[in-house]
Amino acid sequence: MEFRPCIDIHNGAVKQIVGGSLRDAGDIAKENFVSGQDAAFYARLYQKLGIRGGHVILLNPVSSEYYEATKSQAFSALQAWPGGLQAGGGITPENAAEFLDAGASHVIVTSYVFRNGSIDYARLNRMVETVGREHLVLDLSCRKADNGRYYVVTDRWQKFTDTKVTPDTLRELSAYCDEFLIHAADVEGKQGGVDTELISILAQLENFPVTYAGGVGSFADLDILKTAGRDRLNVTIGSALDLFGGSMPLEQVLAAVNQ
Repeated sequence: MEFRPCIDIHNGAVKQIVGGSLRDAGDIAKENFVSGQDAAFYARLYQKLGIRGGHVILLNPVSSEYYEATKSQAFSALQAWPGGLQAGGGITPENAAEFLDAGASHVIVTSYVFRNGSIDYARLNRMVETVGREHLVLDLSCRKADNGRYYVVTDRWQKFTDTKVTPDTLRELSAYCDEFLIHAADVEGKQGGVDTELISILAQLENFPVTYAGGVGSFADLDILKTAGRDRLNVTIGSALDLFGGSMPLEQVLAAVNQ
């Protein structure tokens, strides 16, 4: 297990939000934390600590009046630590080079490769051809449907697709990317515990990097993640981290993850 840091940006500010509360209309989200520091501050901190592989996520759509401010914050973080962070949020083949040139090690994609609720393999192949498999992270963030199965959700976790998150799906899509980022959107930002059922699914994928995010609120949750995830999953912690107003000191988190 490795710790993967995050910098989530919404309406031009670094924030932690409740995942399921995000709405494009009116650029609304239920906020857990709004930082007084800019995104570059966090990038420099992660660089100082040598924590690689974190993600900078733009939570406003391109159509938002706040998008340019959010993008500017994202670029400042990428430029503060070239090659140390990944970037996601509205990435397409047309703009991916901007983020890579700004310093992103990878671009993170969800919505572009899903159209009309299904995987669009033509788009997926185009993205791979544009940036290279080695620079692509697929975000398969998901929510549980009424039938008890997990499905990939797109457009800032607002729209369900027909793609089930299963070991077979993960194995198939791993041929197209360098790693996966998977938010458990139903528990994201709530600090109410991890989604052990989803974790057990993700842990069936061997020898391929998967970063899990969602619900970590205590060191006991980290222990659960490590055990249920067979020590195969990396972890992101947002609202519970002391950097974002939570009770879990970053230094202790790093020590626990590296045990």
